[in-house]
Amino acid sequence: MTTPILFFAAGLGTRMGQLTKDRPKPLIPVAGRALIDHALDFSEIPEVGRRIVNLHYHGDMVRQHLRNRAVAFSDESNALLETGGGLKKALPLLEENPVLTMNTDAVWSGPNPIRQILGAWQEHMEALLLLVPRDRAVGHLGKGDFSISPDGQLERAPGAIYTGLQIIRTDCIADIPELKFSMNLAWDQIAARGGLYGCIYNGQWCDVGQPASIPLAESMLHV
Repeated sequence: MTTPILFFAAGLGTRMGQLTKDRPKPLIPVAGRALIDHALDFSEIPEVGRRIVNLHYHGDMVRQHLRNRAVAFSDESNALLETGGGLKKALPLLEENPVLTMNTDAVWSGPNPIRQILGAWQEHMEALLLLVPRDRAVGHLGKGDFSISPDGQLERAPGAIYTGLQIIRTDCIADIPELKFSMNLAWDQIAARGGLYGCIYNGQWCDVGQPASIPLAESMLHV
């Protein structure tokens, strides 16, 4: 059995300033390769099924860049739907349940994060988020997103940082009536039912959300 994955590539990338004036953030180069290629490479494993990339800002550039990769596209060019709405729109393309979703604005140093989260998934979970401790989140200045209980359940609190990779059952996404919404809405509903879990990534992670993060990411990758 394989698990499909949605790569989020529709954002405006405003924190990148001039770097995203004429191109989307997923195409910004880090260590000589576009950010989206770093993410897609992790999905080149037998455990991953269909690969979907959502599009909005400079979507044609992303399509052209990925023309030789085996991916399909979920087009949001008419309206940016945020993460939850983007996943909801892509459900007919993903076809299966649960699904993976992955941000395309980070780089990783260590084991394949997709393989790790798939290995940690259990049937009683509604959503499993891959997290990283603050001391292994390169260049991240926030207080963290979640605390983890001994059995892996998550609560909103300063603590571990969400890496942008999750596996989630899509029933609750389909049931949300809004077309545009954040994944946070779904997570809060899942957490209220006791179904939100997390696991810790066994490596380093860098959120490439602003220009100053690029040299930090490249240093982490030993480039």
